[in-house]
Amino acid sequence: MNDNVDPVRKAAHQALQETAPKLAELTDKVLFGDIWERPGLSKRDRSLITCTALVALGGTEQMTTHFPRALRNGVTRDELIEMITHMAFYSGWPSAVTAAAKAREIFARLD
Repeated sequence: MNDNVDPVRKAAHQALQETAPKLAELTDKVLFGDIWERPGLSKRDRSLITCTALVALGGTEQMTTHFPRALRNGVTRDELIEMITHMAFYSGWPSAVTAAAKAREIFARLD
């Protein structure tokens, strides 16, 4: 893993490496080394899609790394909040409210 990686992602990766080394390897080589680099979608679009899936699935732990990644990839805070609001009608109010609270926490940490 690159040393210039977000410290939260680096800590999560290290914990995964200790627990499930093959999963950590696949995450690095296949997910972030191949899938995220494919030209069919921009990284911005991949980020928005990933964050949408995390809202739908209630993946708050992964939001901690993927919401900041989305911001770095060009998704705006307003777009993340609009996506969360939109998803309330598709994945349920509780998942959207939980995601909005997580976004608030992440935005505060980034400020």
